[in-house]
Amino acid sequence: MSDAIKHECGISMIRLLKPLEYYKEKYGTAFYGVNKMYLMMEKQHNRGQDGAGFASIKLDMSPGERYMSRVRSAQQQPIQDIFAQINDRINTALEQNPSLENDVALQKRSIPYIGELLMGHVRYGTFGKNSIESVHPFLRQNNWMHRNLIVAGNFNMTNVNELFENLVTLGQHPKEMADTVTVMEKIGHFLDDAVAKLYKQIKKEGYNKREASPLIAERLNMAKILRKASKNWDGGYTMGGLLGHGDGFLFRDPAGIRPAYYYQDDEIVVAASERPAIQTVFNVAYDSVKELDPGHALIIKKNGSVSVQEIQEPVERKACSFERIYFSRGSDKEIYQERKMLGKLVFPQILKSIDNDLVNTVFSYIPNTAETSFFGMVKEAQNYLNKLKEEQILALGPNISGDELHRILDVRPRIEKVAIKDAKLRTFITQDSSRDDLVAHVYDISYGSVKEGDNLVIIDDSIVRGTTLKKSILKILDRLSPKKIIVVSSAPQIRYPDCYGIDMAKLEDFVAFKAAQALHEDHGTTDKIKEIYEKCLRQTELSDAEVVNYVKEFYAPFTADQISKKIAEILSPVGIRAEVDIIYQSIEGLHQACPKNLGDWYFTGDYPTPGGNRVVNRAFINFYEGKNQRAY
Repeated sequence: MSDAIKHECGISMIRLLKPLEYYKEKYGTAFYGVNKMYLMMEKQHNRGQDGAGFASIKLDMSPGERYMSRVRSAQQQPIQDIFAQINDRINTALEQNPSLENDVALQKRSIPYIGELLMGHVRYGTFGKNSIESVHPFLRQNNWMHRNLIVAGNFNMTNVNELFENLVTLGQHPKEMADTVTVMEKIGHFLDDAVAKLYKQIKKEGYNKREASPLIAERLNMAKILRKASKNWDGGYTMGGLLGHGDGFLFRDPAGIRPAYYYQDDEIVVAASERPAIQTVFNVAYDSVKELDPGHALIIKKNGSVSVQEIQEPVERKACSFERIYFSRGSDKEIYQERKMLGKLVFPQILKSIDNDLVNTVFSYIPNTAETSFFGMVKEAQNYLNKLKEEQILALGPNISGDELHRILDVRPRIEKVAIKDAKLRTFITQDSSRDDLVAHVYDISYGSVKEGDNLVIIDDSIVRGTTLKKSILKILDRLSPKKIIVVSSAPQIRYPDCYGIDMAKLEDFVAFKAAQALHEDHGTTDKIKEIYEKCLRQTELSDAEVVNYVKEFYAPFTADQISKKIAEILSPVGIRAEVDIIYQSIEGLHQACPKNLGDWYFTGDYPTPGGNRVVNRAFINFYEGKNQRAY
């Protein structure tokens, strides 16, 4: 992506349904679960590079024996760092006590991280510090095994302040006002309450304290706890959790905003943020991996029983379309086809921009993640040419000469690898005064790939801020002396902030917003901006259910084409010789390509939860008042 956006986080959860000895005998190692978790996390590395964490629970340990382990890292290569630490602990233990090698029961008692219930998390922080304290999983400890809670998630809540106050009302004293801590403490509160009630009930039945423990584990109703804890949550989330005695859960928001998948056989239950991670790591078919329904939780009891239960009533499905465009791995069967379709559907606009001149047009893509939509775009160009060739051949009739036939058949889309990213420059840090020159050299070009006077079409996943286009890509592409540079976005114009886990929080960061603002100035309608601001202000005291997204009125006077043309003006660097055209996917095209993922609030302003409207109005207030801060 030419403008890097902070990704979403990724979750992995594995429950081994057989004793560890089973995996030692069948797969040659009792570390089967740990090895699979490493692969699961690496296969979702695209979702998080700021930090990673791993936690495990050992079942049926005796009092005094360690049954929970956690390791986290905020290093530059966090997954490798975590598993290097785990391997060091395992290898050290085996070296110090060679008898552990073939004694699985002793390994379980002696070596941390080996367990039947495992959770992994890769983090891409949307905001806040990238310190170890911000890395999942989070741990809530207690001497009661059942009250120990480990939580990791891919989520963002829009109403953290409200949730925080709810905890204070309940008598708690949370250590910070962060959504992860707040959510964990809310689950923890109702977990404590449920355990206390069960203990009281079991004592009345005549059991002693020692006998009560396994009965609490058996009777604990995780669905009921989640139902109470999540009653007032407003946001997009996939939440995973482990309890100290061995229950596990994965819970998805009622609109299905954040993704969740799972697979089960007689050996394992596995859940993750991405389907291909499960398919690849466990070598299972596409249809064997199920999507977790919105508002439902996958609940795994200590005894190995598995159920999917409704926690919150599902609302209209608004699964994130950005998942399909960019965040998820393109190896998913459906996502691969959807990205190709996105490229296909934008081709008619390209054809119009180049005046149907495919002979003198070169097609390429930036960055590598746009390659799949590029295939769809080129395939549609081939289809167009084939139809054109057929018409030309039929028009010439049976007397067509060999030369004429070859001239017609030789025309095909011109495909080149025009731009190359120099990864070595990506993380170079320097003073702001020198940074622009470095940014301008992040990409290099293939000299000779474009003839002077050609049209050059470059497709990207999306164009968000346009900074890299203006400061680097367009300047470098202009060195090839094309007549026209057409930059194509496989996604529609990003106009509104996200508040559910993607780092797009400020309206003024979006080039579409800047373009609409410039159009208001061009048309002498800047009074409209103040009017929208005042409408947003009047809503600050209303309940979420009453709030309306008035920022839509900011874009309403202008067509998508007008905004795209203004974006092209804004992004064209001073001194560029080529004409620049910017083409965006249409909303209709997005829905046609991604029919199951209709969450499009960043493009349309149609937020799936009430809190979204409050966030977008707050973002507009911040813009108008010149406050450089997040709206949530």
